[in-house]
Amino acid sequence: MQIQKLDHVGIRVMDVDQSMEFYKILGFQVTRKDYKEQVFVVKHPSGIEINFIARGNNDYGKKNVLMDVEAKYPGYTHYAIAVESVEEAKTFFESIGIKITGGPVTFGDGKTSIFIRDPDLNVIEFTELPKIKDNSS
Repeated sequence: MQIQKLDHVGIRVMDVDQSMEFYKILGFQVTRKDYKEQVFVVKHPSGIEINFIARGNNDYGKKNVLMDVEAKYPGYTHYAIAVESVEEAKTFFESIGIKITGGPVTFGDGKTSIFIRDPDLNVIEFTELPKIKDNSS
């Protein structure tokens, strides 16, 4: 078996319309609305695809956590989207009222990241990859 790439991420949500509107702010476009199967797809021009599965329960509490909540439950914690500039992403989110829940933080591998939550409290990391030094001169 040869894995080619991560095809998409599936997220169960409570309010599909609210989730689609949130991801439109990030530049995603709605590519599928299937009310019969309750599956809705958004895709970003960069190739990232997210499937929203409807009918999420609202009695789950804040179990999908990363650094901003003390309790650490097993399972999905976040996904990361690479951006050119974390500082620009931070400024963008602050300008539209989306709270930065973590960071900026620079990790040992040189990546700098910030974290936000979507309407269902799923954690999204926005990470700036370290600049590659050009030693050709």
